[in-house]
Amino acid sequence: MQKINIIIFFLTLSISCTKEVNIDIPGYKSELVVDGNIETDGHPIILLSQAANVYAESYAETYIESFVADAEVKIIVGGDTTLLEYRLLSEFPVSTQIRFAEMLRVEYDEVQQLPIKVYSSSTLKGEVGKNYELLILHKGKTYNATTSILQPTSLNSLQWVFEEGSVEYGLIKAKLSDPIGKFDAYKYDSRRINTQMNGEPLDYTYRVGNGGGRIFRDRYFDGLTIDLTFRNPQKKKDSTINDDYKRYFRRGDSVLVKISKMDQDSYDFFRLKREQLENSGNPFATPVNAKTNISGGALGIWAGYSPAYHLVYCME
Repeated sequence: MQKINIIIFFLTLSISCTKEVNIDIPGYKSELVVDGNIETDGHPIILLSQAANVYAESYAETYIESFVADAEVKIIVGGDTTLLEYRLLSEFPVSTQIRFAEMLRVEYDEVQQLPIKVYSSSTLKGEVGKNYELLILHKGKTYNATTSILQPTSLNSLQWVFEEGSVEYGLIKAKLSDPIGKFDAYKYDSRRINTQMNGEPLDYTYRVGNGGGRIFRDRYFDGLTIDLTFRNPQKKKDSTINDDYKRYFRRGDSVLVKISKMDQDSYDFFRLKREQLENSGNPFATPVNAKTNISGGALGIWAGYSPAYHLVYCME
């Protein structure tokens, strides 16, 4: 009986000590978000939006409505200024549409159906060795960022190698000789250019396959030669490949391997963005804020790429 009374005492004490706590959650603050890049021989692509309110009743609708159409966007190169046009993606060259699909990680035919407008130019193209200053004027505020298109670094010794136990499927092996003495960061992609029965290429866009990071830097191999392995970044639903060899290239494939250099600001942004995605939902992960090279209070990235291309035939 005494034990029961003690329990009741502590229950009563805990109830009597209960206090209502009001937590003041900061209000939603809209910020300009920049997603832009330029690469060698490619036109600039800039998508502007306002940071979406994740607490809105319809998040998808809010995101679509968040695109910014009333900004003045310019790119300055060597003293020359180009005013970008804001038009439907479908009105720009096919090469620009394909690169935008790669930015969104969707198929080319899917991005054609999206009523998205972007800032771009049909005349300005990226050149190796030049700096590109992005200038954005929006609602009385000025935002700017600068990126560079660096000297590219090519791969060597590329070859298709059979997977053990197979005479039809394999992976692409390559070597990368990193320049010595400075920061170097890379991203790699690939696509199959051989055609289907209807004459269309197997892949319109460059993708990255599972089993390896898309971006990496030379912190641990500065000035050294390393081995790289490229897997088949096939479409989500590809019935032409045996289920036992998903992510492998097939005999007869013609593959374009693309490796691009980027500056440190771009690398830091995409590295931290990848960490955010990988840690999503992990309660023990350390919170990570993606960096930005945009000044003036905006979020996002203005990135420059210098790709090198290599064609590999999957033959014996």
